[in-house]
Amino acid sequence: MSRSDRDSMKIFCGRASRTLCEQICRYLDLPMGQGHTDMFPDGELLVKVEEDVRGRDCFVLQSTYHPVNAHLMELLIYIDTLRRASAHRITAVIPYFGYARQDRKDEGRTPITAKLVANLITAAGADRVLAMDLHAAQIQGFFDIPVDHMHASPVIVEYFESIRDQLSDLVLVSPDVGNVKMAGAYANWLNGDLAIIDKRRKSGTEVVSANIIGDVKGKTALMVDDMITTAGTMCEAARLLKERGAKDIICACTHPVLVGLAMERLSDAPISRVVVTDTIPCGARCSPIQDKLVELPVASLLGEAMHRIHHNQSVSSLFRPDGGGKR
Repeated sequence: MSRSDRDSMKIFCGRASRTLCEQICRYLDLPMGQGHTDMFPDGELLVKVEEDVRGRDCFVLQSTYHPVNAHLMELLIYIDTLRRASAHRITAVIPYFGYARQDRKDEGRTPITAKLVANLITAAGADRVLAMDLHAAQIQGFFDIPVDHMHASPVIVEYFESIRDQLSDLVLVSPDVGNVKMAGAYANWLNGDLAIIDKRRKSGTEVVSANIIGDVKGKTALMVDDMITTAGTMCEAARLLKERGAKDIICACTHPVLVGLAMERLSDAPISRVVVTDTIPCGARCSPIQDKLVELPVASLLGEAMHRIHHNQSVSSLFRPDGGGKR
């Protein structure tokens, strides 16, 4: 980074993404913005920015994973703080966008919370949003400000290309019908076959996989999704793949939400490797699956996008062609 960039570009982070922010700042050769968050005894948050941001191009990095509401509120307060300090432009960098699954009304008298969160971020004073692997691509349209929607596929594909010789006869498996486009894109990138699992959901936490469309016998099965939450879908699919003769089973995702019974399920499932990115930090909570876990960094991808936004350059050139996403 040039001296002018060091003066004009400021990167701040909330408490949810400090390690990732440090990695991005190292990639960009920039110091981390000076600011901190305090909590009052009643749980209210106070954000204090400790350097001059007037006229600067400011980025606020914060994933909104558990506790979702606390992390989201901290992001909103950070944006408001920078706006009131006369920052020239404020970009909310949200590696994991919470509430993304509530993107439509699928029954009466329910909210579209993804739209509500988009409104809150805009109202707080953000000028732009940079997010990674939104659960539904149409969430970009929920914002009245520009949204750069990044995909982690370059990072994930690069990892699997580096071990492609170990994967031998590879089949990309879509764990449900809604993920076929993404699985198809990975099949093209990694030169693998494609299979689809017919998934039937009994409840919000229970999934039954009934059938496989495609041949998996004797092959390495790779399942890729945007997130793993309770791991019910992945683990049920893995058992079905094992029954149908898959030689090895690997699962990968961008966002390791991993709540509820996820650790227990992944630990017990016939899955040899769980490949994730660090949009949500794994840390000690993932110790039950440490022997299976591979965590890939996204700092360079996000850092490059932030660099291009600062210099008003194209961000879309970072995307792989024919990138897959849900819906």
